[in-house]
Amino acid sequence: MKGVIFDLDGVLVDSMPMHYEAWKIAFSEVANIEVDERTIYLLEGMRGIELVRNIFELKRIGPFDESILTQITKRKDEYFRKIFSFKPFEGVKELVTNLRCRKAVVSGSAKKDVERILGQALGFGKEQFDVIITADEVKKGKPDPSSLFSAVEKLKLNTTEALVVENAPLGVEAANRAGISCIVVLNNTPLDTTDFKSLISEERILKRTESAFNFLKKWCTE
Repeated sequence: MKGVIFDLDGVLVDSMPMHYEAWKIAFSEVANIEVDERTIYLLEGMRGIELVRNIFELKRIGPFDESILTQITKRKDEYFRKIFSFKPFEGVKELVTNLRCRKAVVSGSAKKDVERILGQALGFGKEQFDVIITADEVKKGKPDPSSLFSAVEKLKLNTTEALVVENAPLGVEAANRAGISCIVVLNNTPLDTTDFKSLISEERILKRTESAFNFLKKWCTE
């Protein structure tokens, strides 16, 4: 049996709009910086501190006190947990429960948020997954491949026996660097196929997570 490694936000659960709203508020309140939706989606998968640092670099802001990175991340987490209300994408519950192979979630979000999202949005919590890797358990976020290597190892699989389901370019880059096959599900992201052009073939980019059911079912049973 093979294994599937799911990203969480934007793949299983419709939570990315809330992540963006929380980042927007945090950057504005703490640093008086405006961030756009597209940039946040392009940086999805990074750990919070890394994302903030990248925003500062993109906007060529500096020098700055390193503590502001922590302040922005903390405010983002506070606001995100305050507006906490998510739904799974259509067909996700059926997809996860019907796949007969090892399953993992690898997320750039904190462990407490991941477990709460799984429990609230999917209704069956973490017990449907053999492995869950969160930002608390890795030193570097995506595109660093270490979280995917960790997931494969804990699933007791080789990299050639796993498949990553992503919605963000950094996640695809991490999968490529790990040597793990990958597919993309766009769902309601503002990104499109051109944002993945140099990373993955267009036939592996699907419109919705639900559209991946037959592909994933075949992968798990071959």
